[in-house]
Amino acid sequence: VYIAPMEALHLTADLYGCRCEPQWLTDAGPLRAWCESAMAQAMGTEPAAAFRGGEVLSGTVVVAGAHLSIHADAPRRSATADVLVAAGVPDGARIARLLVDALIERLQPEWTEQRSLTRGDEA
Repeated sequence: VYIAPMEALHLTADLYGCRCEPQWLTDAGPLRAWCESAMAQAMGTEPAAAFRGGEVLSGTVVVAGAHLSIHADAPRRSATADVLVAAGVPDGARIARLLVDALIERLQPEWTEQRSLTRGDEA
């Protein structure tokens, strides 16, 4: 039985020279709370999250049909992030872009490299 892949918008952002307070790149607590709040506001539901802090901080926030993940490298003052929102989520593309923009505003990078992928699109 063939099952078509779920279509989704997947945005990536590489953030360089982050000018935020250093704890945003090392302390899992504040970044986790911020990411959970941003996802809850964007998606209208409470997410599940897992974060681990330190010199390299990693975390993921998940709700049905969407996720936000981040890996921050404190010594380099950089981070990589991705946001995926399924095509079936109302205003999914707008939500994905809002989450990436909010993360950029929070971490205040000097510059970013962003990419957009359409996942599961066979056209």
